Amino acid sequence: MKYDLKKDRADLYAPGAREFVRVVVPPITYLAIDGHGDPNTAPEYVQAVSALYATGYAIKFAFRARTGDDFVVGPLEGLWSADDPASFAERRKDAWDWTMLIPLPPLVAEVDVRAGLKTAARKKPDLPIAAVTPLVIDEGDSLQIMHIGAYDAEGPTLARLHHEVMPSLGLTWNGRHHEIYLGDPRRVARERLRTVLRQPVRPRDESGTR
Repeated sequence: MKYDLKKDRADLYAPGAREFVRVVVPPITYLAIDGHGDPNTAPEYVQAVSALYATGYAIKFAFRARTGDDFVVGPLEGLWSADDPASFAERRKDAWDWTMLIPLPPLVAEVDVRAGLKTAARKKPDLPIAAVTPLVIDEGDSLQIMHIGAYDAEGPTLARLHHEVMPSLGLTWNGRHHEIYLGDPRRVARERLRTVLRQPVRPRDESGTR
């Protein structure tokens, strides 16, 4: 068996690119690492992503050795937040806090994670492996869409989500802005990059406040 989250959960990883769709996201276990600032200029961002991938592949090999099964290391994902939500649509990246993620298949056990973290720390002592932790995220009711194009072109889509789609459905924020990166910007032209934009939501209260 070879588990591929993108294929097995296409409802979560392959939304359409025209309209926002509503999905219920189950609890998922991720590898996670936190940071702050513009991902294009913050040195810690590159180190954080490298640490995630080193750990993800180490867990993959530990899982395969234990079970004889295999999985495709999941896509890079990110949770983004800021004191002012408008900073996303306006692309004021220096104001962003981020938690970068790699999802783990349901069959991966705690013993595999421990073994992977230990192996990664031994093989990659220059990376912040100690800052990588398993994290269960339960987003539940969410709106999402596939963005095709450069990351900096996401602004109008996010503005539409915040100012049109969510108000029309009587919804407000219920978690951090979530992005799932399905293309490698080192190998794919910017105009062809595919990114799932996801926002956990909940009904507004009767006063209309968040």
